[in-house]
Amino acid sequence: MTSPLTVVSKATHVQNTWGKRCNKILFMGSNGTQVKAKHLPVVELPVKEGREYLWQKTKEAFLHIYSSDLNNYDWFLKADDDTYVIVENLRHFLRDKDQNEAIYFGRRFKPFVKQGFMSGGAGYVLSRQAVRSLVQYGNSTTSYLNSICEPTTFIGEDVQLGHCLEMVGVKAGDTRDSEGKERFFPLRPEDHIVRGNIPKNSWYWSHIYYPHLQGCSRTAISFHYITPNMMYAMDYFVYNLTR
Repeated sequence: MTSPLTVVSKATHVQNTWGKRCNKILFMGSNGTQVKAKHLPVVELPVKEGREYLWQKTKEAFLHIYSSDLNNYDWFLKADDDTYVIVENLRHFLRDKDQNEAIYFGRRFKPFVKQGFMSGGAGYVLSRQAVRSLVQYGNSTTSYLNSICEPTTFIGEDVQLGHCLEMVGVKAGDTRDSEGKERFFPLRPEDHIVRGNIPKNSWYWSHIYYPHLQGCSRTAISFHYITPNMMYAMDYFVYNLTR
């Protein structure tokens, strides 16, 4: 997900780092995004920009995926242009998962949705069947099939998607490792690694679905709020220091 305001300052650096390791990457923005970044594979969606339009933007993005790439790929990852993803760890996690099962994975949060929902900032990945269910039952070729996926009182795109997926029978999966540690992270690496870095009054504590364990999985998949400079630093740390 990107925008005319961030496609150059942020999305370009995703393309230069972890994005190049995807089988295919698309940058979803509104009208005017492509003209600012002709060097990127941009899809201009028929939506307005702004936090209040994120859910509509997400739906339109998945409608595009459904019509153009559904049968070409097994899994579809949504991430923001300030999210860093270790693609190899994502592939490793998904290696024994069934793309024909209606399921999606990410950092599981609560409340609002009975089975939980996946953090938008940490990124979430839908199986092919999950995308099919989302569109065929929750959307039509123009907007949406019925009231299932209409906007609710929640503004958050991740909550809206979680509500919609639950209604159409897509399960929320567990991404913790064998030690119970998380793999998808909605905040910066230092926030999840350094004890006490997340304030006690942070929204984070009321949203985590599973009991908190300090630290990150050795097979961590994503981190959020990553600056362009940190994108390159993380790329260096992950792909050079371990050799």
